[in-house]
Amino acid sequence: MGAEAPGSGPALRELLREAETSLLECKVCFERFGHRQQRRPRNLPCGHVVCLACVAALAHPRTLALECPFCRRACRGCDTSDCLPVLHLLELLGSALRPAPAADRVAPCGPGALTCHHAFGGWGTLVNPTGLALCPKTGRVVVVHDGKRRVKIFDSGGGCAHQFGEKGDAAQDIRYPLDVTVTNDCHVVVTDAGDRSIKVFDFFGQIKLVVGGQFSLPWGVETTPQNGVVVTDAEAGSLHLLEVDFPEGVLRRTERLQAHLCSPRGVAVSWLTGAIAVLERPLALGTGACSGTVKVFSANMQLIGQVDTFGLSLFLPSEITASAVTFDHQGNVIVADTSSQAVLCLGKPEEFPVLKPLITHGLSHPVALVFTKEKSLLVLDSAAHSIKVYKVDWG
Repeated sequence: MGAEAPGSGPALRELLREAETSLLECKVCFERFGHRQQRRPRNLPCGHVVCLACVAALAHPRTLALECPFCRRACRGCDTSDCLPVLHLLELLGSALRPAPAADRVAPCGPGALTCHHAFGGWGTLVNPTGLALCPKTGRVVVVHDGKRRVKIFDSGGGCAHQFGEKGDAAQDIRYPLDVTVTNDCHVVVTDAGDRSIKVFDFFGQIKLVVGGQFSLPWGVETTPQNGVVVTDAEAGSLHLLEVDFPEGVLRRTERLQAHLCSPRGVAVSWLTGAIAVLERPLALGTGACSGTVKVFSANMQLIGQVDTFGLSLFLPSEITASAVTFDHQGNVIVADTSSQAVLCLGKPEEFPVLKPLITHGLSHPVALVFTKEKSLLVLDSAAHSIKVYKVDWG
């Protein structure tokens, strides 16, 4: 009578994991809700729920005025209240939600791994950042985020040099930026999910070109060694190459490089080989979770390497959720993993997968990766609203 139904154990674990991700996590800071003061779930008048710490961070220090980070409805910090259903659910699930220690999820790194030397940005300076790029000429760091001015440029010391890209509905405004790249001649290219367009600015923020009406949902964007721009279209399942006369602000040619991709998002180009890596993130049926596949194409668009999250999970004791992809200076494919808050090296495409953890602690929700000319790795951590700079530690 007390026998457990077959498969009920794994099903229960999956249900707990889904509840933890969908219901019990603040979607601003990605921290677990809790009974402690700073992590208490708070209802906004619009119905969205964030933790008390994020209410305090979002609210104006004098007037307590704030905007919901999801629907933009205005309210005041004092208008919020405890979300009793979430608190009751936390109490009901209790110890079943205690996560495994972070050190157990990914193997520790040895000498030659990357260690964090400093970070910049932070809440207020950046708000829910989504994309990261490096200017090849100046070395300045470009980030797109959810602030009033969507593009923020930092100098090499982490100070804000300038910002542009007003939040608005005009053609030159940026509604909802997803990714950014900087061309060889210092033009800033942004994918805007708000009006499903690609917007090109000079480095001082003057609009040069808007490419609209050609994409269903432009997502990832990257510059090629020939100063072209590759763009993924997540809804159309395609990869495109744009050839642009940037000084004149003229689109010369658009070519579809790949079709029949599954929700392609992140894209990276190897300056060593010209290879293009695409991160597919299709929704797993019936789970609400995203699986992932990294596909690498040669410069002439032949598939030369492919690995999915299931294959990667065979090497580690936890599920992997790839959120970003890049190449290092040797042509190795590097991915960010939000499940274990880690950065992993997959090796060269023809050797897939040769898995080596590069960063195993200090990250909360990595969403973008860029290597500098000095071989430092910049990681955009959206939960910390900051850029973290990692360098090789030979220990």
